[in-house]
Amino acid sequence: MSKAISRIYTALVFLFLYAPILVLIVFSFNDTETASRTVWSGFSFKWYEKLFEDRLILEALRNTLLIAAVAALASTALGTVAAIGINSMKRLPKRIMMNITNFPMVNPEIVTGVSLMLLFVFAVNLFGGRSLGMGSLIAAHITFCLPYVILSVLPKLRQMDPNLYEAAQDLGCPPVQAFFKVVLPEILPGVVTGMIMAFTLSIDDFVISYFTSGTTQTLPIYIYSMTRKRVSPEINALSTVLFVVVMGLLIVVNTRQAKAQKAGKEGDA
Repeated sequence: MSKAISRIYTALVFLFLYAPILVLIVFSFNDTETASRTVWSGFSFKWYEKLFEDRLILEALRNTLLIAAVAALASTALGTVAAIGINSMKRLPKRIMMNITNFPMVNPEIVTGVSLMLLFVFAVNLFGGRSLGMGSLIAAHITFCLPYVILSVLPKLRQMDPNLYEAAQDLGCPPVQAFFKVVLPEILPGVVTGMIMAFTLSIDDFVISYFTSGTTQTLPIYIYSMTRKRVSPEINALSTVLFVVVMGLLIVVNTRQAKAQKAGKEGDA
């Protein structure tokens, strides 16, 4: 009886979480001229066709994907190096660094956004250069993605045998080569998870992007500007495409990790 109740409860939770997304996907195929979000008028791909004809939406999407890709790669590289450094620290300095690392995640986004905006404006006034834009957005996204990468990589470093790196060097492997041949394959699942998390967080961010964007528009900012009038069903189509792409990426990554774990268990046996 208790198992049945727990399963029903789990099903209701998932229904509550994913029902809005399912409604969004269904109405992205709604054939209507009034941009209604409540009346089903028939099946059509018209909003997907209009999506790929809308220059402003595609430009905002391009900016969003470019910023997310650069921020994910940069924060993954920096976060992996930072995680290795933190893992090698002693107990007290490690605790201090972990508290500093965790603080941006619990800090309100509006505080982070305003503080970064003031920092970038001060830097522009002090050193000269262009106003806020693509550069400030990328720097801001790297800043808030970095802690998530560190927290994804650190558990894999703790699970790894610390003697492997020294053993590789004892066998004649240079330090850099020992890292790429021994350490990186061991922590790669955490690195990939951190990169995917950074990419999705960057795509999703609105508050920090709003304060640091200047004249550059990302997709969340563009959608927010549309809410003052109406949200076109083109956004439903775009959201569906993004959802399918991210879901497919997660399925591929999880499948590869499951195969790698299965191969490792068979090798140990």
